[in-house]
Amino acid sequence: MRAFVVAGTHSGVGKTTLTLALIAGLRGRGLRVRAFKVGPDFLDPMHLAAASGAECLNLDGWMLGRELCRARLQQAAAGCDVAVVEGMMGLYDGLRGDHEAGSTAEMAKWLGLPVVLLADAAGGARSLAATLLGFQRFDPALPLAGVVFNRIGGPGHLEYLRQAMTALDGIALLGGCPAEEALHLPERHLGLSLPAGTAPSAAWAEQHLDLNALLSLAAEVAPATLPARRAVRPSLRLGVARDEAFCFYYPDNLELLRAAGLELVEFSPLRDLALPEGVRGLYLGGGYPELHAAALSANAAMRAAVAGFAAAGGFIYAECGGLMYLSQALDRAPMAGVLPIEIAMQPRLQAIGYREVCPVGLGAPPELRARGHEFHYSRLVGDQPHAPAHQDAAGKPEGFHLNNVVASYIHLHFASCPLLPAMLRSRL
Repeated sequence: MRAFVVAGTHSGVGKTTLTLALIAGLRGRGLRVRAFKVGPDFLDPMHLAAASGAECLNLDGWMLGRELCRARLQQAAAGCDVAVVEGMMGLYDGLRGDHEAGSTAEMAKWLGLPVVLLADAAGGARSLAATLLGFQRFDPALPLAGVVFNRIGGPGHLEYLRQAMTALDGIALLGGCPAEEALHLPERHLGLSLPAGTAPSAAWAEQHLDLNALLSLAAEVAPATLPARRAVRPSLRLGVARDEAFCFYYPDNLELLRAAGLELVEFSPLRDLALPEGVRGLYLGGGYPELHAAALSANAAMRAAVAGFAAAGGFIYAECGGLMYLSQALDRAPMAGVLPIEIAMQPRLQAIGYREVCPVGLGAPPELRARGHEFHYSRLVGDQPHAPAHQDAAGKPEGFHLNNVVASYIHLHFASCPLLPAMLRSRL
């Protein structure tokens, strides 16, 4: 398998659109493509999975560590021809301003992959060569192999940029993408909108990108497999909320739950009138409940079913959007009424960042740690005393543990704490 990383000079430069174009072009040549996303992201992987026809896994240095990220990529090599790893934010942006931890640059070096840098050329000319030189010299250990210019003004502009790049050594010009509104991926307050068929075509990619040069600079990745897991026959059913309102799940989390012996049964809080038959627990992931609050509220039968399930002692694990659905009301629209809070959406971001916690609500011992992230625009209103879902290293509580309900704003990555799936299963 050949592989490379797509990075940007900054956030919003168009990395996902370029990655989708590359996937389309490579698949148009009959190649099997697997996509990966650096960082704690749910929306970009949906786009990449839809384009590649395979699940997109997250490669997050802080949550998963070097060896697990490397293993994820090597496992994919057994079943595809090309792996495309989309970075996050700007190439060197990470946890701190004085260190590469958590950055796309760190991940590229961990994986041993060359970097294709996307730079915004709108309003730029020869000065862009100086920008690229700075990116190249900032970390000489990083294999910065090529550049694609976005929002070029036309063939003449691209030729000017080609001439400017003669001052650089070792960075190949891999194409220029014109500004086309039809290919712009619309954004919402949590990132990109859900996939809606706006991805570039294979013909567009062949026209604007040098796929031959790209494949020639991609690194080879030898296949590897993890030790075979002991087969566990599913014995308990776990209902997983899955629709437009609840769609933020790490594929790893679902796979680890299956490996723990759970049968995952999807249902829609938007459209279904009852919970799946025989479920012993519910997993309510994140998503966009705020965009569907009226429809969720109108489905009184499902709200009552969830409330009744909780009242009868059924186990519910909820993250972010799931927590919002379990509240009394979301912007005054009645929700399931399981938690003693209301939710109010805010115009500004209320929390963002990585989190490391002990999942005390799942019965974890104090020394156990799990990692995840938090990102939301809503806040809690009218909280009452309760036990927490999690505690950080300083003992600060977060989330709710009420009876057999564990709900939190934090999206945990189960691979950061392999005991989590078994702890969840034990509550069913």
